[in-house]
Amino acid sequence: MNRPSCLIASALSAGMLLSTAACSSGTGDGGDSGRTDVSASPSASPVSASPVAEEPRAASPSPSVRTLTKDEAHTALITNSDLGSQWDESKGVAAWHDALLKSTVDPADFITDKANAEQCQKLLDGLYAEDLLGKPEGASAVTGFDDSDNDAQMRYEVASYGKSALDAQLKWLKTLPDTCDQFTAVNSKGDRQTVQVISTDLPDVGDARQGLRVTMSGKLEGDPETLTLDFATVRVGDSALSLTNGGLDGTEHDSTEQAVEAGTKRLKDVLAGKSPAPTQG
Repeated sequence: MNRPSCLIASALSAGMLLSTAACSSGTGDGGDSGRTDVSASPSASPVSASPVAEEPRAASPSPSVRTLTKDEAHTALITNSDLGSQWDESKGVAAWHDALLKSTVDPADFITDKANAEQCQKLLDGLYAEDLLGKPEGASAVTGFDDSDNDAQMRYEVASYGKSALDAQLKWLKTLPDTCDQFTAVNSKGDRQTVQVISTDLPDVGDARQGLRVTMSGKLEGDPETLTLDFATVRVGDSALSLTNGGLDGTEHDSTEQAVEAGTKRLKDVLAGKSPAPTQG
């Protein structure tokens, strides 16, 4: 098979996996190695009071609802120690990122419902631009990892968005397995992919969460290929972690769950003013 190399070690363009060269990714209800990209703008969303009617849920509430600082966003990132031993610092963006995710929805699949086509295009565009949660309104930090054993890649981000904005995005993400159940996408070279979107289970952590699995099956430069990609996000107060994990040889959902569990604990500790405990090997 004449498959493109899975990694490109060149500098990355805006909206892709990394923004700097320094090395720093359910059902929804709603160490610092690796590369980082950190930015900040002061903003915080108000917390609306809840009616005094029902008993609070048993799960512990978010320790704090406030905007992350630059240093806190960086500290909340996971490291490869939080994943399996096969994960290393990423060497560059995967070739499939442009070759497959930069695609256009075939409108022929949505003759009777063009609104759904727009939502599915928004999904693809969000995966390509790596902004499915929207633009952060506070600090953000990004790191990435490569799994050479399984030819996979993980992109992991922590950022402050505001509670109302996050809840709106989580609500939208939850609709996608129905709205974009299956459709056809075409890349710039005319390669056609059958795209399927399903919900995935995530650990019961954080204040709200959503998991998706996106598969794109078809031909890439004449060769049959299937991209399998996990997307997962967890809200903690006004902030959230999000990740993508996958590749042309499939995805390890266990790694997605590990990242979600470890990352949520780190984010909660940081928001509570604690230093996250070192990951136990």
